[in-house]
Amino acid sequence: MAFNEILCILMFVSFIALLFTGFPVAWVLGGLAVVFTVIGWATGQFTDLMADSFYAIDWAYTSAVVDRIWDVMKNWVLVALPMFIFMGLMLDRSGIAAQLMGNFVKLFGRMRGGYAVTVALIGILLAASTGIIGASVVLLSLLGLPVMLENKYRPSFAAGTVCAVGTLGILIPPSIMLVLMADRLAISVGDLFLGALIPGVLLGTIYIAYMVVFAALVPGAAPAPQHTDPITWRLVLGVLWAVLPPAGLILAVLGTIFMGLATPTEASGVGAFGAILLAGANRQLNLGVFREVCQQTTRTTAFIFAIFLGATAFSLVFRGLGGDELIESGLTSLPFGPTGIVIAILFFTFLLGFFLDWIEITLIILPLVGPVVQGLGFDLVWFTVLFAVCLQTSFLTPPVGFALFYLKGVAPKSITVAHIYKGVLPFIALQLLGLALVFVWEDLVTWLPGLAYGN
Repeated sequence: MAFNEILCILMFVSFIALLFTGFPVAWVLGGLAVVFTVIGWATGQFTDLMADSFYAIDWAYTSAVVDRIWDVMKNWVLVALPMFIFMGLMLDRSGIAAQLMGNFVKLFGRMRGGYAVTVALIGILLAASTGIIGASVVLLSLLGLPVMLENKYRPSFAAGTVCAVGTLGILIPPSIMLVLMADRLAISVGDLFLGALIPGVLLGTIYIAYMVVFAALVPGAAPAPQHTDPITWRLVLGVLWAVLPPAGLILAVLGTIFMGLATPTEASGVGAFGAILLAGANRQLNLGVFREVCQQTTRTTAFIFAIFLGATAFSLVFRGLGGDELIESGLTSLPFGPTGIVIAILFFTFLLGFFLDWIEITLIILPLVGPVVQGLGFDLVWFTVLFAVCLQTSFLTPPVGFALFYLKGVAPKSITVAHIYKGVLPFIALQLLGLALVFVWEDLVTWLPGLAYGN
């Protein structure tokens, strides 16, 4: 094995190891980039790529990092990130989800597992209008958990439902994860949004089917309430009226993208403005709320972009040391064939999800494996959506499943960590089932983009 390959492996292993120290990920990535740039220069690993003198190499790598960071900060597509984050946080404060919960419970709560189905339906609507996992899980926990527990739902089933449904926001567009993936692989955000729509809704449908079947097979886990009001036209109209505001916002954002009326960046601005209007219409908008949402949007955006910049420097040095060639040769040498290589990548990604956040995996791993998969002849949009479905499991798999932390932080004391872990296990299996369906049935991803663009 060549020395530069040893450095690549050592660089990646160091990244994994340092994550367990609790040091900020952005500084870990940037620091390793600096350290291995010095090691690469000292051992002459960059001379073939850059120049023969220290000053030329140093200047070339310094300017390259600066140029890459400048490219990130001026990227028009990434402007959509803070806009979508603002939209999700403002909708979280608008009171729409509480109205949906009250109306949906009256309609679906009469059946076994009806409260869980209600949480799932609200989660799908929130996913298509916010895309913020933390906000969705916390909001569903505050609205849905007390109702389910009061109606004698099994704690593990209730906790698993909230966690799993809350993660749909990372897959169903508009999704900040899909925006990042599109930027990293230089593919259309609109294509990814279209491609992920059916798999996201399919996964939500699988969740609901499981809830209904489980409640029927195990009546004590999700009993039907003893006293319910009759269904009336007024009740149905109330549900439809409650659905109209988020549905209108979804149409304004996704509809303008899918119909070619606006770019994702422009549509994100429409969504942010629409969220302000909805909060104002619900009399939930004031200066304090607006300031708090802006501050939280700034903090979240800064967190993502700090990791983005660190990952940019890390990737540049990793590739300068020959990391691309190492990954490609390692994957293509697997004795599985092209399909087996894709399965191996997804399995490795699933395992990384136990320890890494989706942002690190998206920024570090996806740009390395994406070109390899494309070179094997697979559709890159299909693979990216497949990768996104696989990454969704990272929110539920311990010990770094962030949805588990969000839920535990706001759940009643009667919900223990054991309840949460036990509750998410069936939903992890359902996510893997959804992943298998998307893997086997490629048209789930490619049909809608092909229909939209006529190819």
